[in-house]
Amino acid sequence: MSTRRWVVPASFFSMVLGLCGLGTDWRAASQLWGLPAWIGEAVMAVAGSVWVLLAVLYGLKWLRSGTDARAEIEHPILCCFVALVPVTTMLVGLAVLPHALPLAWVLCSVGAVASLAFGVWRHGGLWRGGRSVGTTTPVLYLPTVAASLVSAMAASALGWPELGQLFFGAGVLAWLALESVIVTRLLQGEELPPPLRPTLGIQPAPPAVALLAYTSFTTGPPDLIAHALLGYAIVQALIAARLLPWIRQPFTPGYWAFTFGVTAIASATMRFAHRGDDRVFTALAPVLFVVANVVVVGLFIATVWAALRGRLIPPAAAAPQPLTSR
Repeated sequence: MSTRRWVVPASFFSMVLGLCGLGTDWRAASQLWGLPAWIGEAVMAVAGSVWVLLAVLYGLKWLRSGTDARAEIEHPILCCFVALVPVTTMLVGLAVLPHALPLAWVLCSVGAVASLAFGVWRHGGLWRGGRSVGTTTPVLYLPTVAASLVSAMAASALGWPELGQLFFGAGVLAWLALESVIVTRLLQGEELPPPLRPTLGIQPAPPAVALLAYTSFTTGPPDLIAHALLGYAIVQALIAARLLPWIRQPFTPGYWAFTFGVTAIASATMRFAHRGDDRVFTALAPVLFVVANVVVVGLFIATVWAALRGRLIPPAAAAPQPLTSR
């Protein structure tokens, strides 16, 4: 097994989600409070470097260990993490947008098309049924909800707000449909096993990312929709925080699942606070910014420490066992 520890699971791309999210937070903080702009760009550079490294290793995984790659993409839970590959491609495209417009166009376009194709293919298979209720977890949000909402941000940033609204609608409606299924499973199904409990960190992300996407094609101070999304994102985050003692286990990269939601809600709140005098968004912006930094920086340090000790990739991650071919 030691010779296979270079086989990187697709879930590791969640690190890029958190790092790009924190870079976006610092860009927003620079505009809102005049904080040093170079910090956000430095974080984005780290995020881009991590993405390049993971993309190379993931490509090698398909070339050198196709069995592992196919087993992952056929697994009823792990398959959804594969959606992070094109999603993070778009986020890196947004990261380089202020510096290299043509590269941003390429990365965002390839990421959006690949995300849409993978989401249609993956969920088309799921609709055929045959899944165990125990395999229903918040990772189901990734192929359609996360992919569509990030596509909305990418399209709007590149000057296509109308297309961004289409992706926004697809992402929000997919979120509402899937949330009822996922919450029903959490309420009525068997208790999540410890290795899957960190995936609950994804649960607050849909309303938070939807709020961030909403800022990309709207103008003016926050409206009713913005306040509603913020309120629901905060409630979901508080529920996830309340479950931390139950979720807690020795560090695994799975904890990066918490970062996309926590950084998205901070960025969105700061962007809306920058637009106008809204007491709620203005008061929450600094609090959420600090929380996002603590979470992402803490996880980054823990990840580097685990990597230095050779404990970053658990043996089970190298060879997932498929439970279904759908």
